Amino acid sequence: MSTTTIRLPEELKAKVTAASARAGMTAHAFILDAIAEKTANEERRAEFEALAEERYAKVVASGMTIPWSDMRAYLEKRISGKPAKRPAARKLAR
Repeated sequence: MSTTTIRLPEELKAKVTAASARAGMTAHAFILDAIAEKTANEERRAEFEALAEERYAKVVASGMTIPWSDMRAYLEKRISGKPAKRPAARKLAR
């Protein structure tokens, strides 16, 4: 395991100390958890953005899309348990 030194402003250090005590853990463990959580969130965001870009590229390449009003009506029917026909994709308006 490597060592990294961080400098915390006194106010933040006091908050970390208080929060870690409330959580029943050491300040060190609290900081490690915070870094791991922030890292995981950033990785998820990057994966989400990559997937969104990939899907958008497919929409642009195919030129086909479903208008939001049609999709929303379909989803609202599904959520309410009503039978719903999936809307058909149409050429993207340019």
